[in-house]
Amino acid sequence: MLTRRTFVKNSALAAGSLAFLPACTVSEQEKKTMGLQIYTLRDQIQNDLAGTLKKVADIGYTELEVFGYTEGQFFGRSISEFKSMLDDVGLTVPSGHYLTGQNAPDQKGTPINDWQIAIDDAKSMGQKYMVIAYLMDFEREDIAGYHKVCDILNEAGEKCRASGIQLCYHNHDFEFEKFDGHIAYDIMLERTDPDLVKMELDHYWIAKAGYNSLEYFEKHPGRFPLWHVKDMNDAGEFTEVGTGKIDYRSIFEKAQQAGMDHFFVEQDQITGDHFKSITTSYHNVVKLV
Repeated sequence: MLTRRTFVKNSALAAGSLAFLPACTVSEQEKKTMGLQIYTLRDQIQNDLAGTLKKVADIGYTELEVFGYTEGQFFGRSISEFKSMLDDVGLTVPSGHYLTGQNAPDQKGTPINDWQIAIDDAKSMGQKYMVIAYLMDFEREDIAGYHKVCDILNEAGEKCRASGIQLCYHNHDFEFEKFDGHIAYDIMLERTDPDLVKMELDHYWIAKAGYNSLEYFEKHPGRFPLWHVKDMNDAGEFTEVGTGKIDYRSIFEKAQQAGMDHFFVEQDQITGDHFKSITTSYHNVVKLV
């Protein structure tokens, strides 16, 4: 089973649930630019990568955000092989998730060890963005740990920019912990170069931490070109987008202020049919874009 022990869980916000359409596929004429973080289907891609990609495309998704890059491979396939599989079903990959590498310093293709390998492979995939997706516990124990991460991000972002790629950082809820009265996420926004390091805002996690996406858009306009679009039920757990508590209509209305370029539906945990779940989210989100 593919794991992302690096990528985790919860968040809360405002009102407005959306009515959802029947779970069905759409024609080419009906498709909009819609992204899916493929971590949502991590078990399915392990069992049947090609079949899963086709089902995602048939639902109507046109873009994927990938994860699990390891020294020139995604999901056990070479970059060229995986890219060919995507091309066969008409999916593109504007963004991918990575780690800082501090947890595996000998592994190449991370910001601390031969990052250029990963950058070159990302360009081959057609990626515009590379995203540092998660911090291990030891990377965020104290303010010094966050300062070190910021230094790594700035350096990695410089290398990305030289190759025409934008580096971003993806939040969970732990970045909203306070150190000496200062929110770690705010420290990251301040200590990273806004041109070199932008943010992929996960609306579920920021809400889980008790903060508001719209307030961050106002404070840091243009800093959030990527979004994770996921929803929260009354119990504070993951649910299909449009069936929970997060007010995505208000959030999408501020897309220009945020600088949003791409967004990716994601649901970290699903009870039941995964493809039905991402179809429900698709049809709810498509009415907002």
